[in-house]
Amino acid sequence: MPNTKSAMGRAKRTLVQASVNKIRKSKYKLAIKKMSAYLSGGKTKEAKNFLPEFTSRLMKIAKTRVVSKKTISRKISRVTKKIYNSKKNK
Repeated sequence: MPNTKSAMGRAKRTLVQASVNKIRKSKYKLAIKKMSAYLSGGKTKEAKNFLPEFTSRLMKIAKTRVVSKKTISRKISRVTKKIYNSKKNK
C-alpha cells in the first residue's frame, strides 16, 4: 500500500491510465478485426473505403504509445498492399 499522499495519487492515476489503455487497445483490435473481415470476405471496395478511417484510428493509438508505432505502420502497410494487390488480380 502507498504510504504518502503523492504515492496514493499515483496509485489512483495508474488505475485510471490502465483502464484508458485497455479501451485504446480494444479499439485497435476492433479496427483490425473489421479490416480483416473485409479482406477475408473479398469485400475490397468496403476495405478501400474503410482504409482512411482504419489508418486514422491506428495512428491515434500509436500516438499514445499503447501499441508501437512501428507495429502499426507495418499493419497499415500490409493491409494497404493486400487491398491494392487484390484489385489488380480481379
